[in-house]
Amino acid sequence: MTKTLASTFLIILLLCSQRIVGQNMQDSGTYIKSDIYSEVLGETRTFHIGLPDSYHTSEDRSYPVMILLDGYTHFKTTTGIVHFLSSDRAGNNMAPEMIVVAIDNIDRERDFTVTKIKTVRPNTMGGGRDFLTFIEEELIPYIDETYRTETYRILTGHSLGGLLAINAYADSTSIYDAFISIDPSIWWNEQMMANKVNAVPSASFHKKLYLATANQGAANLERNKKRHDTYYTLLTERSDEPQNIRIVYFEDEDHRSVPLKAIYEGLRFIYSAYHP
Repeated sequence: MTKTLASTFLIILLLCSQRIVGQNMQDSGTYIKSDIYSEVLGETRTFHIGLPDSYHTSEDRSYPVMILLDGYTHFKTTTGIVHFLSSDRAGNNMAPEMIVVAIDNIDRERDFTVTKIKTVRPNTMGGGRDFLTFIEEELIPYIDETYRTETYRILTGHSLGGLLAINAYADSTSIYDAFISIDPSIWWNEQMMANKVNAVPSASFHKKLYLATANQGAANLERNKKRHDTYYTLLTERSDEPQNIRIVYFEDEDHRSVPLKAIYEGLRFIYSAYHP
């Protein structure tokens, strides 16, 4: 992507984000902030909902759902990207309109990791399975009951959130159809992740998985990129549909900047065959 194209893309996203804030202030009903009490987690969780432009004017339509981790951080960017890809006004039609459900954080280490690692300090690690249960058995049923949803669901996460997305992909009970894992923290329990590839159910290989790798600098390049490449290789060697898995290295993006491009490219990959 050239610098001019990248600049244009960023301007479009900023305009979309400003539009979302304006709608919220005008109470148009396309942006909603809500809470739900989780019996599984024993706490109240806050989430943000971005509804499509057509939601209140096309009452016979239903929409796919994206579950977005690190919701407060990525919500505006993601809804801007979704709007750009799906807007009838822009004539893009590169992806369908969708409902974005962005979950705010309380304890990332607890919620995004499924195992514990030893640390000098006390930690709350290892609650990822409970967090996925909260999403799948409490949050998504609420969204399905409250809004007009399709059963097609995308799970998107960055860093430790990307690690959780990979774990959900490898879970035989997973209810998602596609995954965007952005610079996932495979270093968390590297050996477990390698072993877990052998346990990935065959049903997962029929789903789409997009892996984004960032340039974390010369000191970490070999370790970070190598881990992701190795995981990708192990997966595709097992899959009879390797075209459903894609890995992209963003040489010009670091760990913090990569989500913007990765979410855009990930959705383009998931909907590469989309024809409205």
